[in-house]
Amino acid sequence: MLSRLNWKYFVLVLLVGCRQTIVNEDYIQWNVYHGDKTASHYSSLDQINKHNINDLKLTWTWEADDQAASTTIQCNPIIIKNRMFIISPGLKLIALQADTGVELWRYDNFQEEIKGGTSRGVAYWTDGKEERIFYACGSFLLAINAATGELITSFGNGGKVDLHQGLSEEVENLAVSSTSPGIIYQDLVIMGSRVGEGPEPSAPGHIRAFNIITGELEWTFHTIPSPGELFANTWNQTRLSEIGGANCWSGFSLDAKRGMLFCGTGSASYDHWGGNREGTNLYANCVLALEASTGTYIWHYQVVHHDIWDYDIACQPNLVQVYDNGKLIDAIAQPTKMGHLFVLDRETGEPIFPVSEEPVPISEIPGEFSWPTQPFPVEGLRYGTQQFQRADITDISDDATQVVTEKTKNFVFGNIFLPPGKNPTITIPQFNGGTDWGGAAFDPIDRTLIVNCSNEAEWINMIPSKPTSSISKYDLGQQLYRSLCKTCHDNRTLNELVPSFGQQRTALLTQSADTFQTLLKQGKGLMPPFAHITKDEAHAIFAFIQGNGQDEVLETAQLDLSFSNTIPWIATGHNELKDHEGFPANKPPWGTLTAIDLDLGQMKWQIPLGTYPELEQRGLPPTGTFNMGGPIITGGGLVFIASTMDERFRAFDIESGEELWVFQMDAGGYATPATYQIDGKQYVVIAAGGGGKPGTRSGNKYYCFALRE
Repeated sequence: MLSRLNWKYFVLVLLVGCRQTIVNEDYIQWNVYHGDKTASHYSSLDQINKHNINDLKLTWTWEADDQAASTTIQCNPIIIKNRMFIISPGLKLIALQADTGVELWRYDNFQEEIKGGTSRGVAYWTDGKEERIFYACGSFLLAINAATGELITSFGNGGKVDLHQGLSEEVENLAVSSTSPGIIYQDLVIMGSRVGEGPEPSAPGHIRAFNIITGELEWTFHTIPSPGELFANTWNQTRLSEIGGANCWSGFSLDAKRGMLFCGTGSASYDHWGGNREGTNLYANCVLALEASTGTYIWHYQVVHHDIWDYDIACQPNLVQVYDNGKLIDAIAQPTKMGHLFVLDRETGEPIFPVSEEPVPISEIPGEFSWPTQPFPVEGLRYGTQQFQRADITDISDDATQVVTEKTKNFVFGNIFLPPGKNPTITIPQFNGGTDWGGAAFDPIDRTLIVNCSNEAEWINMIPSKPTSSISKYDLGQQLYRSLCKTCHDNRTLNELVPSFGQQRTALLTQSADTFQTLLKQGKGLMPPFAHITKDEAHAIFAFIQGNGQDEVLETAQLDLSFSNTIPWIATGHNELKDHEGFPANKPPWGTLTAIDLDLGQMKWQIPLGTYPELEQRGLPPTGTFNMGGPIITGGGLVFIASTMDERFRAFDIESGEELWVFQMDAGGYATPATYQIDGKQYVVIAAGGGGKPGTRSGNKYYCFALRE
C-alpha cells in the first residue's frame, strides 16, 4: 500500500502536463468574492508568471473622493466581463471599466451625509437578461442594477431589506450589519451579519436567505438554538434570551453540485465572560454545513469550546481536495485566529488529520465555566505562534528586552488558550491575530494552501462590572466606558465616524449630559442605540469622557444602574503590548506567510511577511508585521499579497516562498487582490485604503497592474 507521501508524488507525476486543461474552465474569472464560490482565491491565468514578473507595471489607478483621516478599504473587487465593481472608503458602490479604471457609475446610499465603515465586497446575479449587484450598507441589503447603478425598487422595501429581519422582535434597536458579501445560490442571496459581541445586549447571528427577486425572507438558521432545538443543551437554556453573537460575519463558501453551504461562526456574546452560557455553546465558533436551499443543518465542527478569547472564525472555509490512502477526498480547510488549520471531510465534517482535545488552564473568574480542553490539530497544521513565555520576550535590542521585561513583570505568561484573569494576561495570537477575514488561498493542482498569519501579543484582564458601594462619578464612568464603548472608541478606531477617546472629549465639550444620554439611547451613524442605558449611567460616562467627576462620590445603592446586573465581569479591552518604540513585545516573526501541503498535513515553507524599514536599516532581517487581507494564487506559479504594515504589494514563488516582485504603495493594501483577463491581457488589482492600525495612514486608491507591452 502506498503511503500518504508516496501517493502525493505518484499523483503529481500523473498531473504533469495537464495543469491548464484541468483548471481553465473553473478558474479563469473573478466574478465572486475571493475568486469563486469555493473561496479558492485562485486563478488559472498564467500570462503573468515567475519568468516575467519583473515586467509587471502599474497600468492604472482609481482614486476615491470620500477618503477620511482614518478610513480603510477592505474590498476584494469582482470583475464581470469588462466591468469591475468596487467599494469606496465611504461605502459607495462604484462600477469601473476594468481595463482602464474609468468610472462608469456610482451609487451613494448616504447622499450628502458622509459615512464610512467596512465592506469587503459585493455579490453578482444574472438570469441572462437582468443583472443585479447585492451589497450591504449599514443595516440594509441593497439590490442595484448592475448596468445603470440604480436602486431596484421592486426588491424588498424600495430596493432595500432590513438586516434585522428574521432575527427576533427584540433586536430592532440593536446593531446588525454585514461587512462581507452574501453568496448567491439559485434564487437566493444568503447573508451573514455583524452583530455586537460586547457585554451590552447583542443580536443573535442567525443566517438568513432572501429571495433574489422580491427580497422576501426564505429561510433562517438559528446559530444560537432556541430552547428545545438541536444542541440547545450546550447552553444554559434558561438564559438563552440573553445571548447574542455566534454570527457568520466573514462570508460563505458553496458546493453548488451538492447544494451545500459552508461558513464559520464567531463567538457568543459576551465574548470574554460566559457565566450565563455554561456549556460548549454550539453553534458558536463552528464550521457549519447547511443545505443551501433550505438552511437545514447537515453538520458542524467546533474549533473553540465556550469561547472567552474572541476567537471568531474570521474567514470563509476553503473548499479543497486532499489525497488520503490513494483516494481524492472533497474537504474543507478552515484557517483560524489561533493559527490552527482544521481539514474536514466535506460531507461529514470529520477531521481528515487527527485533532486532539488537549487540557488548557481553567478560568479563575468567579461564575465562569471555561472548558477544560480545546481542539488542537496536528503540529504541521499549527502555523501560528502558540505561546508567549518570558523567554519569548523581544530581543531586537537590549533596550526593547529591558522595557518589555519591566512592563510585563506582573503579567501572566503561558500558551494559547490562557484564560483572561484578574491580572494582566497575555494572549497570542492576539484577538485579531492568526488568520483574520482575508482567509487562505488554495492551489487545486498540487493541493497547497497559502495562508498569512499575525503573531503579535496583546494583553487583557477582567474587572468587576458592578461598582463598589461608594465610587466617584469619574470612576463609574470609566468602568462603564470600558464595558460599552472602548472596543470601538479606542485609539485604533477605523474611520472618522468612530472617533477616538480624545476626539470624543473634544466633540462633547459643548454638549450637555442630557443631550449625550439622548445620543446613547438613539444611536447615531455606525453607533447602535443603547436603549437600556440609564440617566445615571449616561451622565457618569459623560463625566469620564470630559475628565470631570473625580471628586463627586456616588452611593451606588441610590443609583439607577441597569448594566451590571447581567454581566458581572468585563474585560479592560484588547490592549496592545509593545516596546518603547512601538514594536511588538514578543520575538519575531510578527507576521508570516505559510505554504501547507494538504496531502501531507505539513508545512512546505514559512517566511516572515512584511518588514519594518527602520529595523532593516539597523541590520535586522525582515521581521514580519501584523497583516490584514489575504493572498491569491495564479496559474503562473505566483502568490500575490499586500496586507502588511510596510504598505507593499508583493509576489512570491509558490514553490519556494521566494519574493520575486514588490511595489511600494501610498498606503497599506489591507484587502485581498483580484486577477482577471480582458482581450487576452491579464491584470492584477489591489485596494490600498490603509488605516486600521496605530501609525498607519489612510489611502484612497485601487492599483491595477499588467505586463509592460
